[in-house]
Amino acid sequence: MIVLVVTACPAGLRGDLTKWLMEITPGVFVGQPSARVRDLLWERTIDLCRDGRALLVHNSNSEQGMEFRTHRHDWTPTDFDGMSLMLRPAKRAAERRTGWSNARRYRKNRS
Repeated sequence: MIVLVVTACPAGLRGDLTKWLMEITPGVFVGQPSARVRDLLWERTIDLCRDGRALLVHNSNSEQGMEFRTHRHDWTPTDFDGMSLMLRPAKRAAERRTGWSNARRYRKNRS
């Protein structure tokens, strides 16, 4: 069984995927194609996705029983001792809040 999630992709891609998979909610497709068809669908998804993102989860013979594939996704599948985990990118220094909280500033200004 596979689960394919596409985000911000052309409507033509979604229509093409419905030939092989069932769309259970907008952008989420499930089905049981063969491994060959699954790989061809993934290649077609990458070709037609353009600026969108795609995530594929499918069965495998591993400890977890599944594998992940991503395309233009912030999180990347990473192997940790034989287990695939999704690695989330660290926050950049510019995104981190520095200094005192707003409540501290208000208390300081009152005194």
